[in-house]
Amino acid sequence: MTLLKKRSSRGFTLVELMIVVAIIGILAALAIVGVKKYMTSAKTAEARNSLGTMSTQASQVWSGEKMAGAILDNGGTVGATHTLCGAATKTVPADKGSIKGVKYQSSTVNGEDFHGGTVTAGWKCLGFSLDAPQYFMYNYTATIDDKVADNNKFSSIAEGDLNGDDNLSKFERAGIVRNGEIVLSPSIAETNPEE
Repeated sequence: MTLLKKRSSRGFTLVELMIVVAIIGILAALAIVGVKKYMTSAKTAEARNSLGTMSTQASQVWSGEKMAGAILDNGGTVGATHTLCGAATKTVPADKGSIKGVKYQSSTVNGEDFHGGTVTAGWKCLGFSLDAPQYFMYNYTATIDDKVADNNKFSSIAEGDLNGDDNLSKFERAGIVRNGEIVLSPSIAETNPEE
């Protein structure tokens, strides 16, 4: 009877403890990889959402009718015109070093960052801005031919350096005018999204 009590009350062997520690180590390593992917995905969502907004706003600017502001003669007419916003003259932020593994807070001063441009070109025309700190550097480009509206095009671009290694990730969504309508790319082109 005492022999049975001694065997049932003994502890774990060293091998059993080592197996448990190894299993816990493997599970921890898997959790770290999963959390890292989740964090990267959450950060890149900023770029995807922003490019969607920029593309939508560029389409809305095109859809808005513009007319000459001059007084018409009696019986005169004026036609509505459509145009894209001209390209932004600067990226926000202006230097990729400002987003190297960190967030950048854009300026709220008129004429700076997203508050720059004119009513016909750049960020002011597009009506796009970010109030919260950002992981990505944004740009808006446009090719406009005033004589032939078709084939006018624009690109919304976000570049980031989430891990701070000087290799940039790039997200881009393009649009083109065809038969008087804006046609957007069906998805965002991504190059090195986890950089």
